[in-house]
Amino acid sequence: MMQTACKSGIALVLSSVALVVLSACSSGHQDIQQWMDQQRQAAVPQVAPIPKPVPFVPAAYTQLVIPDPFGMDRLTRILKAQDTSNNALLQAELNRRKEPLEAFPLDTMTMVGSIERYSRQVALIKINNLIYQVRVGNYLGQDYGKVMKISESAVELREIVQNSSGEWVERNSTIQLQESQEKSQ
Repeated sequence: MMQTACKSGIALVLSSVALVVLSACSSGHQDIQQWMDQQRQAAVPQVAPIPKPVPFVPAAYTQLVIPDPFGMDRLTRILKAQDTSNNALLQAELNRRKEPLEAFPLDTMTMVGSIERYSRQVALIKINNLIYQVRVGNYLGQDYGKVMKISESAVELREIVQNSSGEWVERNSTIQLQESQEKSQ
C-alpha cells in the first residue's frame, strides 16, 4: 500500500511541475502570438488584376497580286500540269520500258571510270558495290535521266522534272568521275 501511495505522490508532484512549466511557456508565447496577429492584419496582399483577353479578329487575305496558295484555280492548274496526256515530253518517257538503273537515285551512283568498246565510250557506274556499264542513250536515276554524253571524267544526263508550277521541264545533270578513296601501299 505504501508503494501505491508513493507512486501517487510522485505522479502528483510531476503533474504539478508540468502545470507550472506549461503556464510559464504559455505566457512567453503570448507576446509572439500577438505580434504575429498584428503582422497578419498589416500585410495586405497586392494582386494585380488579370488583363482582359484581346478578341481575335481574323485578317482578310489582301494580296491580290499574289495568287491564293489555297485557291481552286491553283489546284486546277497543278492538276492540269499533272495530266500527262497533254505533255508530249513526259508522254514519250512513260511509253518506253524502264531500265534497271532507273530504280536508283543519282546520288547513290558514282562514276569510277570509263572505257572504249567498239569505238564507243562506255562509263563505269558503281551502285551498291556493283559496277554497271552505261552507254549514250541509257537511262539512269529516278527522274527519267537519259545519258547524252560520256567523257573520260563525267556522264552528262538530261532529266525530266516538275517545276514549282507543276510543268514538266528538262534539266541537265552530271555524274563526275570519283577518285579512288583507297590509299596505295
